[in-house]
Amino acid sequence: MRDINYVYGPVPSRRLGISLGISLIPKKVCNYSCIYCQLGRTDRMTNTRKLFYPVEEILDELEQTIKNGVEFDVVTIVGEGEPTLYLGLGELILGIRQKTDKPVAVITNGALLYDEHLRKELFGADIVLPTMDAYDQESFKVINRPHGSITFKKIREGLRIFSNEYPGQLWIEIMLMDGINDDEDSLQHYLEELKNLNYDRLYINTPIRPPAEFHVKASDFEKLKHAAEVLRGISIDLLVSEGFQSDHIDDYEAILSIIKRHPMHQYEIAGFLKSRGNENTEAILQRLRRTGTVEVVHYRGFDTYRLK
Repeated sequence: MRDINYVYGPVPSRRLGISLGISLIPKKVCNYSCIYCQLGRTDRMTNTRKLFYPVEEILDELEQTIKNGVEFDVVTIVGEGEPTLYLGLGELILGIRQKTDKPVAVITNGALLYDEHLRKELFGADIVLPTMDAYDQESFKVINRPHGSITFKKIREGLRIFSNEYPGQLWIEIMLMDGINDDEDSLQHYLEELKNLNYDRLYINTPIRPPAEFHVKASDFEKLKHAAEVLRGISIDLLVSEGFQSDHIDDYEAILSIIKRHPMHQYEIAGFLKSRGNENTEAILQRLRRTGTVEVVHYRGFDTYRLK
């Protein structure tokens, strides 16, 4: 069986349904180091776009996965870092559309939307989901901890332009955190910023998996509900995660292939193993704990497993 390097899942997505993921960025390569990132702190900060992997290899792997009869609702380009840093993004999107009639989505931090060429590359996607965590330079530095070449003014203008020229569905997400940006003053700042944007949906989110920094706490249900009312958005509730899949035959390797890009808590792992006919969850969890490449983090009552 061929190695699976770029395509993973499908995995359940709270916004998109059953998502077949494409990872086109090396681990933790990003132009942000967000305090809430579920992958942990960024290892390689860069704001230079590169062709990290050949487009043809990614498309060949996607074609083989589709031929294997995998069921999915959407192809999601997300990466283990910031996907818009991939220089072949436009070509890849067009190639995906030739291999499936399912929607193509790109999840991005939106930092590079000031780049006119990138904006045009994204026109090929059906859905673009940028984050908008900051409302001024100070909150930008506190929450997103960007590459030194990026300013709030730059990303705000890029998102504004993109929102007015993008022909597809634009779904914006704001990540709220307790005591950091979920107070009334912050909500009013977000409301002012949103007035400048043309978007189809607004999602109000909060960390449900262990964040990069342990002082980061999730906002409670009432604050999320209030924020959704003020900002006229949709509050994302904790998903009962069913639908994880992998082409790896070995159960242990299958879990590793998923948590490399999408951390899983112990109940998600148990459900995934059960769907494959394996009831021996504890043996797999113990093996994950023993390996030196997996980190186990207790957060919000769950033990979450992710790659270091």
